[in-house]
Amino acid sequence: MSIQVGDKAPDFTLVSKTADGPQLVKLSDHVGKSNLLLLFVPMAFTGVCTAELCDISTGLADYQALDATVFGISGDNPFAQEVWAQKEGITIPLLSDYEHAVAKAYGVAYEQFLPEKNLIMGGVAKRSAFVIDKAGVVQYAEVQEHPKDLPDFEKIKETLRGL
Repeated sequence: MSIQVGDKAPDFTLVSKTADGPQLVKLSDHVGKSNLLLLFVPMAFTGVCTAELCDISTGLADYQALDATVFGISGDNPFAQEVWAQKEGITIPLLSDYEHAVAKAYGVAYEQFLPEKNLIMGGVAKRSAFVIDKAGVVQYAEVQEHPKDLPDFEKIKETLRGL
């Protein structure tokens, strides 16, 4: 079961690869400073994930105006994420959940990714969005069962406007 509205957001520490090298990003270091938008995506270099994070990057000022820090999270290694971000112009920080521990903690890990295609990649994150307020409480939670379905970004912005 995924994390629900009203739940305390599970803390985590993940790696982000930046121009300055790998750095650790701890969720609790950001709680209290701004609202947070966590976007779980299944895989780097795929069409829907690329389009989603490119759109968010292009509209990042809208989220910043709503006092939100946005993070993209996938199970890809941080070096692949860095290449993906550079190639596609993704400017939001990408966090590597390489062990899939955070996807599991948030209840968004597939047991079997795309079983209709006989893919047996367990732990891949479902496309999901979580808005976390400055107190560390989840105020919006959306988990998509099909990897091509996007979160409702208008509802996400509406939630952020209300915080």
